[in-house]
Amino acid sequence: MLSRQAFFLLLTLYPLTLSSDREASPIASASFRQHAHEPPKAPVVAELRKVRSAFHYMQNTSEKFIVPGKEHPAKNNTRSAWRPKFATPREPSSFALDSLRFTCSEKYTPECRNKTRLFRRKIVETLEKSAKENPEEGPNIYNVSYKPRQRLKSPMCGILRAGLKTLRRKDFMKMSERLTLFDLVPKRKLFDKQNIKSCAVVSSAGSLANSKLGRFIDLHDLVMRFNHAPTEGFEVDVGTKTTIRLINSQVVSKAEFQFLTSPIFRNITIAAWDPCRYNSTLEEWLEAPDFDLFTNFQLYSLDNASRGNFYILDPRSIWRLWETLQDYAPTPIRRNPPSSGFLGISLLIPLCAYIDVVEYIPSVRLNGRCHYYDSEMNPACSFGEWHPLAAEKLMALDMNSADDFAIFQSGILRIRSSQRNECK
Repeated sequence: MLSRQAFFLLLTLYPLTLSSDREASPIASASFRQHAHEPPKAPVVAELRKVRSAFHYMQNTSEKFIVPGKEHPAKNNTRSAWRPKFATPREPSSFALDSLRFTCSEKYTPECRNKTRLFRRKIVETLEKSAKENPEEGPNIYNVSYKPRQRLKSPMCGILRAGLKTLRRKDFMKMSERLTLFDLVPKRKLFDKQNIKSCAVVSSAGSLANSKLGRFIDLHDLVMRFNHAPTEGFEVDVGTKTTIRLINSQVVSKAEFQFLTSPIFRNITIAAWDPCRYNSTLEEWLEAPDFDLFTNFQLYSLDNASRGNFYILDPRSIWRLWETLQDYAPTPIRRNPPSSGFLGISLLIPLCAYIDVVEYIPSVRLNGRCHYYDSEMNPACSFGEWHPLAAEKLMALDMNSADDFAIFQSGILRIRSSQRNECK
């Protein structure tokens, strides 16, 4: 039986009435979409590839609980999980906000509504500012050359049109020399013919610390996590259930992540991604990926227990999703691939009746930490500095159907599949 606190959280989310506070500070609308697209400058081709950047509800804080999921829970073999050391193109930006002064629990009181409205305004303004920063400061390492098309009918339609997908065996049938490696590509589609209603996309954000959202997360039919984000030792905040992990090629390929041996990557579905250059063919990407994920893909898939559970995203569809972001944004966005978080949301949109995205949009628990499992402080992790993260989050806000309290106080954004009907 649900606790009283969990019951009230569900009441917050399920009605999904649009808050009247939206009118005071529109989501990614007027100020973000009022300007016309500016033509991109001539691309600068970098000689050297840079390392790619990876990827509350009120409850009794003394309550301890673990809700085992139906799937095998993913557990890390250490509580002090490391994170990738990714290069950034410039010094971390600063963001000063005493978010705790905006915290409230009485949703319908004027004071709480006002606090939520003010916090929302600050977050949206920061995202809009970040989204408009000049994306041409650094080298165009992926040779992106794109002119925006007709404006999107809706963000959901754009994502469905992009068609983010995993590689299938048929993708390699026309190659002159088929690699035996791709005989291991799963025959079936990702979660093919499964009836999935509720999905949770669990970010790795530092604001998940002390969130007490573990039980809520584990109630979903499907739970997506990212990279090497651990559950062991953090169950109260992030839950124990893991259905799929979306991981970047650095985590697959670098020895320090122990991809082939760590229990955190076993007994679940894996979806890995690595970006090709813009407009590259599949053959060109296979010859020169950012990081060699193919060696460990083969070793992992040869294990009978894991066979058929490792998928690789089609890198060409990743850039189609980037184009959707650019078509949505009024100004040029960063010429780097979308973040793992946005890839995960886009991958699940065709599969789930609704998706609860946990701590993707910063809530009042915003603390400046990059991840809940380490102590690194960098606001760029929340607002973007390499990925077009700010544009992604503004687009996600436009697809949201939960009210402002759910997003900015509880840390939960909801995307419903019913929006797909607009695209028919």
